[in-house]
Amino acid sequence: MIKKIFSILLAVSLMISAMGCAKKAEDDVNIRIAGLKGPTSIGLVKVMDEGGNGKYEFSLHGSADEVTPKLVKGELDMAAVPANLASVLYNNTDGEVILLAINTLGVIYIVDKGMDIKNVSDLKGQTVYATGKGSTPEYALRFILSENGIDPDKDVTLEFKSEPTEVVSILSSQDTGVAMLPQPYVTVAQTKVEGLTVAIDLTKAWNDLNNGSQLITGVLVARKSFVNEHPEAVRKFLSEYKGSVEYVLSDTKGAAALCEKYDIVKSAIAEKAIPYCNITFISGEEMKAPLSGYLGTLFTQNPKAVGGKLPGDDFYYTAK
Repeated sequence: MIKKIFSILLAVSLMISAMGCAKKAEDDVNIRIAGLKGPTSIGLVKVMDEGGNGKYEFSLHGSADEVTPKLVKGELDMAAVPANLASVLYNNTDGEVILLAINTLGVIYIVDKGMDIKNVSDLKGQTVYATGKGSTPEYALRFILSENGIDPDKDVTLEFKSEPTEVVSILSSQDTGVAMLPQPYVTVAQTKVEGLTVAIDLTKAWNDLNNGSQLITGVLVARKSFVNEHPEAVRKFLSEYKGSVEYVLSDTKGAAALCEKYDIVKSAIAEKAIPYCNITFISGEEMKAPLSGYLGTLFTQNPKAVGGKLPGDDFYYTAK
């Protein structure tokens, strides 16, 4: 009997020890997170500032091309990237990159200088300067034009530039002009181009189509193997990320100061731009319908935009 009791106590002791080791291992996890210098990283600023007690290692980059190789090679654990790129990565890695949350809805706007553009139909016959060729901005604009009866290849001249600064330079040198720009570059452009106004919010134009999808700009992805190995660390980070987004939306001035601190954008610009950046945090089952609808819309235009095929259900991280 004594021997049996001893065996039970030993088993319990080993179990508690194992649980303690697991907890310690989970607590010791460092998460390497990358973002882009733009709206998709603004929601992260509070958690960046708090740093997860030194457990979160953040890096900011100028383009997604700098981030994706590091994620695929395992040099990063998570990354804030364009929504369609998340699908491309999922397909190109056989499901090794998965979606954790939607972090930014539409941030694209049509601006005009002396053209009196009021709605999408007014774009017919115009030259629209833009950035984002072959990515979300172009696909979104083409879709909205087509759904409004405008052929994007015949009725509009889309002139793409590599950087928003090039577009701003063109608008500065002309008496009139129309352009498509993302926030916060819209706000930056308005400080440099006299008479520049926001003509069309493409997020609203998309929603007016009432097709069951949403215009989505950015998401947070992670390596599936990392998520499977460290589920508690991932859940803890997502909880803190959600809190960070809530902070950004409730304290624009404070968030703007952090945007400058982490070299995302100057505080004065951030403070004006944040209300128009549609920063959000949508995770779990709630993110499936809007994102799948958005990716489906891109797929009908160009399957390559989402990596050749739509992601399966395992793309969406829905654990609570």
